[in-house]
Amino acid sequence: MKSIEESVVTAMDGSNPLLFLYLPYILQDIWELGASPEIIINLIKKHKSNYTNLKILDLGCGKGAVSVKVAIELNCSCFGIDAIKEFIEVANLKAKEYGVDNLCKFKVGDIRTENLNEGKFDVIVLGAIGPILGNYEKTLTKLKCSLNNYGIIIIDDSYAEDKISNVDKNSQTKSSIIMDANKAGMKLLDEVIFPKNELKSSNEFIFLKLKKRCEELIIKEPRNKNLFEEYIQIQMNENYNLENNLVCSTLVFGKV
Repeated sequence: MKSIEESVVTAMDGSNPLLFLYLPYILQDIWELGASPEIIINLIKKHKSNYTNLKILDLGCGKGAVSVKVAIELNCSCFGIDAIKEFIEVANLKAKEYGVDNLCKFKVGDIRTENLNEGKFDVIVLGAIGPILGNYEKTLTKLKCSLNNYGIIIIDDSYAEDKISNVDKNSQTKSSIIMDANKAGMKLLDEVIFPKNELKSSNEFIFLKLKKRCEELIIKEPRNKNLFEEYIQIQMNENYNLENNLVCSTLVFGKV
């Protein structure tokens, strides 16, 4: 198993585990780090009822944007886990700021090894962190045990429509995700595709802020200049790929 540092950096589109220590600084200006809270809220409303009784598990919750906004909108219980202590500190502050600290609980932890309560949750969210246990078959097989009988898993991720030459050969396809889900005893219930124009605007907003912070770190720590320049370049490449070659999607899975 990868170290937690390597796993987190990979999820944040980095390549060097040393970047883990700097992520709180680099991403300090950004609250919504991955999935769209609005899309997730709408999907929960569509597929669930009795909102105030829902129990939501937000894995790789980052700074808690999804959990806090879900709690505000639906007045339900949310539990978020993330490996970065500073992110969890922000999540707790945001929950208090928006008056939902009685509904939102956040914990620093490794979601790959966390002992999640069996059959407890109505909704599990994987927001732009990828298949955390190696592939979606393994990931969904484990997470399914934490769902109640009618629970759903919401996954925010990207995929390639076809294996074409200008897409990374390791890119997953929609059919491969669905196949993995079926092997795990899950079926696709719904999908929302993120509009390309909104994606480009969001990517640019985030990129300019993290680029600014990376450039500050280059001045502060010139010995790690290559580390920060590499991350800027990786983000540029990732944004181009997302905007031109991949489909950014939020998928909903339920038990077969």
